[in-house]
Amino acid sequence: MAKYIFVTGGVTSSLGKGIIAASLAKLLQARGLKVTIQKFDPYINVDPGTLNPYEHGECYVTDDGAETDLDLGHYERFLNTPMSQANNVTTGRIYQTVINKERAGDYLGKTVQVIPHITDEIKNRMLLLGKGGKYDIVITEIGGTVGDIESLPFVEAVRQIQWELPEEDCMVVHLTLIPYLKAAKELKTKPTQHSVRMLSQEGVHPNVIVCRTEHPLTEELKKKIALFCNVKPNAVIEAMDASTIYEVPLKMLQEGLDVIVLKKLQINGYAAPELTKWRAFLDKLKYPHSKVTIGLIGKYIELQDAYKSILESFIHAGAINECKVQIVNVHSEFITAENVKEKLKDLDGLLVAPGFGNRGVEGKISAVKYARETQLPFFGICLGMQMAVIEYARNILGFTDAHSTEMDEKTTHPVIDLMDDQKNIENKGGTMRLGAYPCEIKKDSLAHKIYGNTQISERHRHRWEFNNKYLAEFEKAGLLPSGKNPATGLVEIVELKDHPFFIGVQYHPELKSTVENPHPVFVHFIKAAKEHSEKKDSLKAPVLQGEMSS
Repeated sequence: MAKYIFVTGGVTSSLGKGIIAASLAKLLQARGLKVTIQKFDPYINVDPGTLNPYEHGECYVTDDGAETDLDLGHYERFLNTPMSQANNVTTGRIYQTVINKERAGDYLGKTVQVIPHITDEIKNRMLLLGKGGKYDIVITEIGGTVGDIESLPFVEAVRQIQWELPEEDCMVVHLTLIPYLKAAKELKTKPTQHSVRMLSQEGVHPNVIVCRTEHPLTEELKKKIALFCNVKPNAVIEAMDASTIYEVPLKMLQEGLDVIVLKKLQINGYAAPELTKWRAFLDKLKYPHSKVTIGLIGKYIELQDAYKSILESFIHAGAINECKVQIVNVHSEFITAENVKEKLKDLDGLLVAPGFGNRGVEGKISAVKYARETQLPFFGICLGMQMAVIEYARNILGFTDAHSTEMDEKTTHPVIDLMDDQKNIENKGGTMRLGAYPCEIKKDSLAHKIYGNTQISERHRHRWEFNNKYLAEFEKAGLLPSGKNPATGLVEIVELKDHPFFIGVQYHPELKSTVENPHPVFVHFIKAAKEHSEKKDSLKAPVLQGEMSS
């Protein structure tokens, strides 16, 4: 059996429980332990797949096709280990399972109640990953904030597990906020005291308190928190705001969070943490040698979490290129054929982001046209690739009404069409083309140069695809299908010859980029953007007097 760590949050939401959980997991993994993380979300949706990005940020997809919370992206990026369906559970999925069991008669006619039936199902899911000896430690992040009605069954399940397991096999880390009152020039501990008291009233007592703060905690304040929250002073951990989330593991190492955990769980003989690669990544991230400006063309740019994995992938790719990547968010709804040059003229590269629906589509098509015609490095993901196909069909093949049937069912040139196996689907949840699929890459293509391989696997989340009826016409005109699914022949990658860097992919490469393995498409895209920037700078360079006279 594995040992279990539960991470709860208090005072306010968005404190960063996922980052603390991932940072602790990274430190334990760096000491040679086998660690995984799971997220329990209190909302009644079965998964985030049907949620609007404005509601919940991006929907993260795993290799096995699970649509999950975006925190699983942090887990993978920190641990460099793939997650699965078992790593994300919602209240909706718990209730769905219990109701299905009740309908099947599994409860033998008993009254089905929150306790024990719902809490038993939660406990089963919490302990599932720890069975079988695959992991030494399972970290479970409890979504929401202590005191929320929605999260009470999860807190009760943690209480029961604490009671059932030996004391050295289970612990609770509580993340809280120490607000700074500017008028009083003081850090206030009362919200933390109330949060811990509320958790204790539910029968769960934290072993470690991690304090998010904008100012350093004095030893006096730590002792005060320890006294009123009934923990040892060394179990009060300062979590100062960091310049990047990737600094947090090192800050937690300085605070000794991992050592406190190991002692509480009675894990002996552990090695010193091996973080050489992590520190090297941070050095490159903090001290870049150059800078590029990338335009992110999307329609959810008001909420940065909608493109969380893309933004993190740029950080990874920028670091390996020793280059600072400055993102300029451009709302596709406000791009027109008339203003596109003005909006995009200062960019070194252009990424057209994924999305669904008709809003902002014409702006994306105008942006692709600009990148193609001006030799600006271009990268399209999912809908971004489809926009590149539509733009080429309209402006090069001459199909002026070319479109996707997602946006225009009556188009006479449906260059992007609904997949055959999607046409009779009515329920939207969990029915897209989801998860990892193989792709076969043509040799001597840009894609082959990027991957260095002819066989790859990437994650998908979509219903519409490149329409192979138009394949020959696109190839003849110069938009090359350089990657295809070997089983179905569906086009996965398109690229443009005679262009410095122009590639569109039907899958989501951002979902597989990690600190230790930046995704190659992002890496090569930033490299192309650097070359574009250097070329621009060389053209702007002043001519010396001696050169003029010669």
